[in-house]
This record gives sequence, structure tokens and C-alpha cells, in this order.
Amino acid sequence: MVLIEKRELRKVLHPHYLTNIILALSFILLKSISPICAVTFIPYLSSACMITKLGNVILFAASDPVYCVIYIALCVLQLLLLPEPTYSGPEAIAYYKGADLDEEIARDKRVTWLVELYTVWSPPCIDFSSVFAELSNKYSLPNLKFAKVDLARNTDTATKYKINTSTLSKQLPTLILFENGQESMRRPIVNHQGKLVKFTLSYDTVVSEFDLNNVYEECKKNPIKDKKEKKEKTT
Repeated sequence: MVLIEKRELRKVLHPHYLTNIILALSFILLKSISPICAVTFIPYLSSACMITKLGNVILFAASDPVYCVIYIALCVLQLLLLPEPTYSGPEAIAYYKGADLDEEIARDKRVTWLVELYTVWSPPCIDFSSVFAELSNKYSLPNLKFAKVDLARNTDTATKYKINTSTLSKQLPTLILFENGQESMRRPIVNHQGKLVKFTLSYDTVVSEFDLNNVYEECKKNPIKDKKEKKEKTT
């Protein structure tokens, strides 16, 4: 059986179908243009696959419910047997429950913390995990620490920091910088009108927006001194 006949191919070459194809592929085509490109490719690919699979479910259901059930079963098996790959390389990150992190931050306010609030099922969080690990390896100090909190397991933390953890949420992941025991900045943020200010999380944008190079230098110039060191100097 031929997938497309010559007669149908002539119809496909009609401007209507050609413009439809161009519009459908417009995002991928515009990815190569830096002023327009504002998201990384992997989260887009994951979202595109999810939307396409939902469309296939509707098409299979309209065609034959039996095929629809089989297709859904295959999608579930794919998620279980072939989950999205996660970063497993070196990192200098501490994983906390929400309450434990609050206690740790309050215990020594001389320590600066960069905290990622995430969920394990969010494609943007999965994509950003390697970037956050790379940042922790480069900038981690005894008084500049990196931490992560899983909001799916710590819903109280999500409520406390007013982060929407729904499937369509654009607040995942959220990065918060704590200085002197207090939140000093976060990205992305919600403005006074209650609208989320768009922010692309990447290595360069995080370093630039959180001024990590200067934060690192300041922490390096002012290391935390142990009580033993203080006693030795006084004697």
C-alpha cells in the first residue's frame, strides 16, 4: 500500500498545505535565530511529544477504541521502561526536605545558599539538573552552598514560596538565593499584577542574573572561621 499517491502529492504541493507545514515547523525553524529563541530544545521536545501523543490518543479513539487502548498501554510502558534520562554526574548539591533546609539556613546565616525548587517529573527540571550540578561544582564553597528541594514531596514548601507545581506550571524549576538567612532574589518571579515574568534558566543566565562570580569572590574573601581558629589567634 502506497502511503501517498501522486494525485495526493500534487494536492500537498498546494500553497495551503505548504504554509500549514511551515507554520507547524516554525518553532523549530526559528530556534536557529538567537533573538527569537528563548527556550532550550529538550523541554520543547518533551512538551511537543506529549502534545502529539495526546493528539494520537484522540485520533485512535475516533478510529478504533481498541487501537486507542493499545496505544495508551504502549505509552505507559514507554514511561515506565524508558523514562527520560536524568543527570548522574558529579555535583556538590545537598538534598533537603523543606523544613530541614529552613533549619540549615537559619543555623548559620553566614552561609549563602542557592536553592533549586523542583519536581522530578518536570521536563524543564530534568533538563536543568545538569546545569545546576555544573554550577555547584564550579562555585561551591564552605560558605556558598547549593541545595535542592523536591516540591512533589514537600508541598508545604511549595505553598510557603507560592510556587505552582501543576503540569502546566512555568515556575518549575525556581531558583532562590538566600543571603544572611533571608531570600534575596529568585527566578522566575511573579510581578505585582500576579503575572509570571518569563526567565530562561541556563548556565549563562543564572551566572549573570544571580551575579554568581561576584558572590563567589565575596564568599571566598570572607571564609567562615571556626571557633578553634579564633581561639588560636586570640592566644
